[in-house]
Amino acid sequence: MARRTLRGLALGYLLALLVLPVGMVFARAFADGLGPVWAALSRPETLHALWLTLAIAAVAVPANTVFGVLCALALVRHDFPGKSIVNAMVDVPFTISPVVVGLALILVYGQDGWVGSWLAQRGIQVIFALPGMILATIFISIPFVVREVAPVLREIGTEQEQAASTLGASGLQTFWQVTLPSIRWGVVYGVVLTTARALGEFGTVAVVSGKIAGRTETLTVLVEDRFQAFDLAGAYTASLLLALLALATLFLMNVLTAREEA
Repeated sequence: MARRTLRGLALGYLLALLVLPVGMVFARAFADGLGPVWAALSRPETLHALWLTLAIAAVAVPANTVFGVLCALALVRHDFPGKSIVNAMVDVPFTISPVVVGLALILVYGQDGWVGSWLAQRGIQVIFALPGMILATIFISIPFVVREVAPVLREIGTEQEQAASTLGASGLQTFWQVTLPSIRWGVVYGVVLTTARALGEFGTVAVVSGKIAGRTETLTVLVEDRFQAFDLAGAYTASLLLALLALATLFLMNVLTAREEA
């Protein structure tokens, strides 16, 4: 009885906080049929927001995947001065408000910032442009691959890597043939979480983008813009696109998992 009650509470919690709200987005989007949804999807600002969201994720996710694996290897496999500081800094995006991160990026990369003024003199605009949005997304999604891969590295130990080294494998060969296959699922889950954060980030991107319609609006920013303009069809359609992207990411992860188990 207690087990059933606990299970019911868990399912009810997920239903109330996840399934029902997401389901309402789909229901409201198609409440008046396919016409309003198609009209909203066909708008240039919606298509540009979708392209911009995917472009930012296409840069941020690989960058943080490479950094995350290298950082996890450094933290788990090596000792160096300042290791505890680096380990703590990885979690900074978890603790600082995204709005504060956006403001910090403006102070550094804005036209009057420490680095931004030098870049502006050379015709390079970071803030209120795509580079700033990519930087913001990379910053806010740094920890996920590191925190997924590091425990796996500790779990597998170093015996196989030492054996490969004893047999004459170089460091690069050991990584590709021994280490990476052993941590691949940690990398996969980290990539999924990084992708989800990159696609759904709002606070930091909203600050550094300037919310310029048709130029620096991602899907999350477009949802707010359309909602404040009382364009509910546009807001629901943009939300629907974000939900579909998230579901596609989860579906791909489950397909990969099923193939590995098979």
